[in-house]
Amino acid sequence: MIEEIRRLDPKPGLKFGSTRLQAVAPDVFVRPASGGGWLVELNSDTLPKVLVNQSYYTELSATIRRSEDKSYFADCLQNATWLVRALDQRARTILKVATEIVRQQDGFFINGVAHLRPLNLKAVADAIQMHESTVSRVTANKYMATARGLFELKYFFTASIASADGGEAHSAEAVRHRIRQMIDGETTANVLSDDTIVEMLRGAGIDIARRTVAKYREAMRIPSSVQRRRNKRGLVPAI
Repeated sequence: MIEEIRRLDPKPGLKFGSTRLQAVAPDVFVRPASGGGWLVELNSDTLPKVLVNQSYYTELSATIRRSEDKSYFADCLQNATWLVRALDQRARTILKVATEIVRQQDGFFINGVAHLRPLNLKAVADAIQMHESTVSRVTANKYMATARGLFELKYFFTASIASADGGEAHSAEAVRHRIRQMIDGETTANVLSDDTIVEMLRGAGIDIARRTVAKYREAMRIPSSVQRRRNKRGLVPAI
């Protein structure tokens, strides 16, 4: 039995794929604050750690005689100090943007995806008095760890869908979530067509076109109503 076990492959999955998956480390943590609201913190493990050794610079400076060498070391210290300040400013900017996102999307953190609000880069940039391009750079490839899961900062920027009754606009991500919930609640006898979903959404105050529903459904890799009906009945489509 031992010889047979030794002949087995302990990692059989490697025959089908060798791509190494890199775990995502969150850049920001969001936790409920003790007095209400949210506590937004940077993940210090993901921040570059750069320090300037002032003692070493002082020690070397005392031994330098040539003016060219003194100028060179002064430039090195200035560049190093600038880099430390730039990294510190970058960290402050990430925290500032993340805090504003949490403030704008408070409903999401309390009640979930269905309460995600429409939000764009300009709204955040105006609120924190920064340029829109700066917010775009800061949110690229940055992740936020929350009680609801790990999300890319870009996730919280979502398009706006008009309200059918003239009220507050709806987030496109929240609408996609609602469409998935509606389809997940289908029965074999009541499979929803895209037209039916449009009518139900408009009844809920969401003004949306049929092609938009179809686009969202396809983006979520949900089959058409015809295919879903076949799947629920256990029918295999002809080849």
